[in-house]
Amino acid sequence: MAVVECRDQGAVRVITLNRPDQLNALNTETLVAMRAALADAAHDSGVRCLVLTGAGRGFCAGADVDEWASKKETPPEHDWVAEATAMVQELHALSVPTLAMIDGAAVGAGLDLALACDFRLATARSKFICAYTNIGYPPDCGGSWLMPRIIGLEAAKRFAYTGEVWNGEMALAKGLISELHDRDALETSIMAFAQQLASGPTVAIGHAKRLFHLSQDNDLGTQLALESVAGKACARTADHREGLRAATERRAPNFQGK
Repeated sequence: MAVVECRDQGAVRVITLNRPDQLNALNTETLVAMRAALADAAHDSGVRCLVLTGAGRGFCAGADVDEWASKKETPPEHDWVAEATAMVQELHALSVPTLAMIDGAAVGAGLDLALACDFRLATARSKFICAYTNIGYPPDCGGSWLMPRIIGLEAAKRFAYTGEVWNGEMALAKGLISELHDRDALETSIMAFAQQLASGPTVAIGHAKRLFHLSQDNDLGTQLALESVAGKACARTADHREGLRAATERRAPNFQGK
């Protein structure tokens, strides 16, 4: 059984963490497989949106602490952290839109995986836990960078310091997730959203995503200059030409992602 499974629905790549008996906890094998899956998606021009989810009753329980405990070297987590942080960075850097489909626990590094996505859709039964301080460890895998940018600095500090558990309703109220759905409607809703994104102007969306990410650390002048560069790049695309034609012809555009 593959620990990470990939399938395509049209231009949407669905990546599933597949260790349901361990709540999809991240052991080294899973990290390596995830990085390979992300690299494949990044280099496949047919992929125009990505959905990340977990098999069974958990999204991702974070680090596989059983694997850590079984290792004799000190610190046992060193190689794991290097792989995990690279995985989160590679997910965050994907140019296509990314969505986390969460129905269950998103804990520690599993929460960080969700935070690295552009959008997070979840069910009411989902549980969100920063968890690091529960094992005497600081936030890792980008959580200290991603979380305050999504829910604000003070809320992120409280969430991390206390180790409190947020259900889906609390996560929605705090802005941690984008939408809350019934379990039987979650996949249908997220795939409809993913297909909508996948049918958009992929190159322009990729530039927009990069601009939004860079805007967190840039001043206005720098951002305006970057927008100009991105605009010139997109002006040469077939999708931009199609968008202009569609506007003049009063019809919906048919973007091809080129």
